Amino acid sequence: QVQLVQSGGGLVQAGGSLRLSCSDSRRTLDNFAMAWFRQAPGKEREFVSSIGWMTTSRPYYADSVNGRFTISRDNAKNTAYLQMNSLKAEDTAVYYCAADLYGMGRPDSKYDYWGQGTQVTVSS
Repeated sequence: QVQLVQSGGGLVQAGGSLRLSCSDSRRTLDNFAMAWFRQAPGKEREFVSSIGWMTTSRPYYADSVNGRFTISRDNAKNTAYLQMNSLKAEDTAVYYCAADLYGMGRPDSKYDYWGQGTQVTVSS
């Protein structure tokens, strides 16, 4: 069973940076596509970024974060990251990581495993 645990997040001023982490201490995530989604109050959950399980996989980004956010993974630490720079007030949301076994990591992929969510609040 995959159990994704998230860390990071918090309160930051506009223009600042945060890094989110997503890991499973009990198993490797090498074979999983990893993704990040977010849900703002009163809005539906939306795709943020993803990357496939293969080392040659390309990352995908939502237009709203492209150029500001970077997804990465450290397989030796069983951890995926979302580096968020130049944060804006509209980035305020609960962020979720997700995993898909042997997934291609596309925005429209189906992700079977989810983290608990972490709040990111950007003050303007």
